[in-house]
Amino acid sequence: MPEISWYKKVGQLFIEQGFITSEQLEEALEEQRLTGQKIGEILVNKGWLTSEEVKKVLEKQTGVKNIDLSMHIIDPELIKIIPEEMAIKYRLIPVLKSENKIVVAMADPSNVFVIDELERQTNCLIEPVLANEMDIRRAQDQYYGTSNVLQEIIASIDKNKLTEGDSLGEEAPIIKIVNILITRAVEMRASDIHIEPEEKFLGVRYRIDGILYRQRPLPKELQPAVTSRLKIMANLDIAEKRIPQDGRMVMKISDKKIDFRVSTCPVVFGENVVMRILDKSGLVLGLENLGFSPEELKRFEHLISQPYGIILVTGPTGSGKTTTLYSALEKLNKADVNIMTVEDPVEYQFSSIRQVQVNFKAGLNFATALRSFLRQDPDIIMVGEIRDLETAEIAVQAALTGHLVLSTLHTNDAPSAFTRLIDMGVEPFLVFSSLLGVLAQRLVRKVCEKCREQYVPSDEVLKDLGVEETIDASIKFSRGKGCRFCNQSGYRGRVAIYELLTNSPAVQELVLKKSSANEIREIARKEGMTLLREAAIEKLLSGVTTVEEVARVTQSIEM
Repeated sequence: MPEISWYKKVGQLFIEQGFITSEQLEEALEEQRLTGQKIGEILVNKGWLTSEEVKKVLEKQTGVKNIDLSMHIIDPELIKIIPEEMAIKYRLIPVLKSENKIVVAMADPSNVFVIDELERQTNCLIEPVLANEMDIRRAQDQYYGTSNVLQEIIASIDKNKLTEGDSLGEEAPIIKIVNILITRAVEMRASDIHIEPEEKFLGVRYRIDGILYRQRPLPKELQPAVTSRLKIMANLDIAEKRIPQDGRMVMKISDKKIDFRVSTCPVVFGENVVMRILDKSGLVLGLENLGFSPEELKRFEHLISQPYGIILVTGPTGSGKTTTLYSALEKLNKADVNIMTVEDPVEYQFSSIRQVQVNFKAGLNFATALRSFLRQDPDIIMVGEIRDLETAEIAVQAALTGHLVLSTLHTNDAPSAFTRLIDMGVEPFLVFSSLLGVLAQRLVRKVCEKCREQYVPSDEVLKDLGVEETIDASIKFSRGKGCRFCNQSGYRGRVAIYELLTNSPAVQELVLKKSSANEIREIARKEGMTLLREAAIEKLLSGVTTVEEVARVTQSIEM
């Protein structure tokens, strides 16, 4: 990771050009110390600068141009000029050649020693340009070929050494294979890695933007060694194959420390391994960056500004609930309040917030931590999840004794949160008196900006969406054609859609009567609540997402 002083020098340029204040720079530098994230990415995530503004300042700092590698097709003959080992070591790739000059995209174009070495290697003048490091990695994968590297490593393995034993996962080729699989997943922005034993091969899949993508499988004979390697890295028992195990590990990839949660489970053809990637640098915080409409954002900010009560964020696993809660905490994190959280795990570290990670083996669960919090003089409490009656009752007690409690609950929509708490065993009068509001959410994939195209939808599509009578028939929708930037998927990144239900007197009356979620929904609709499907359609009409995404994410949600 570059020195903090370098970041401070770049930060001064941002201040000099009027983009940020010195206080904002110090806040960003503190976050950079905690996360290792680049200063420019932090400033963009906080909404203080745009990506283009960051590029301009970095160009001025380094004295070189900034290029977008996804817009360039590199000549395969040019790739042969710079060896793959050198390109990977120095985080660079050649882009184009003109007579005796080669333009080279570099993550650090100010490194004159590398430039000198390149000129000796190529016998050409080197013109360095600045490029995003992840874009360089993707280009290296495409043009040098990670799959070819993997095949070469696999071909070099002595199959006689792939026998059971304590050193099974410590063979150098196996270590290389596992490191490549993990590094490639991080570079592709995957949230999970699935290592799946099949009858005749070892399957590999990456979950990217919520969708699983199959990768090239590994030979079946590598399965014991690959599984053992992953278990060694996560401090699991490699000899125990009969029961599930859970572990954690940390790896440094591209100058970033990345946490992994590792889970193994015995299945028919071996042990299934799933790794959750907790890349803190990829966490986009700031309520204004998440996908709220202006009206929803205003209502939610008013909700979290209340002095006490419970606010729940609901949705299935992987719907972005933690990011929404973290963004709310960032908004609430002031010098005059005491904030405490209990999480499983702590995915992002805040300065001035007391964060506790659950430890079930030691008896520290959500309820135990929450009970101890009440003796720690907190103003705001965040509970990772309300899973049982004990946790729910302590959360209600905290809310009724003057604390603001933020938490999550697994329900399909906002109205169901009220009935779920009652089903858990919380008395209805406690639910209506403590619960301020519920925010239900989902994540929809965004159309890739690099390969976006517009088209006029058919009447049948408009009818299926239920909007044929409310919009112009000539409206154009957006979709992605597929390109290298989005791994040919047509999508890049995700944005949240929301359903915000505030606890009004009419809702309270229904809760006291133990009315159904459908009845609560009808009242909330009359009071102006936007349903999740309606929010998704708004994103579709504004060109953010596609018809297919609206159907995929909201088809099971009742209108």
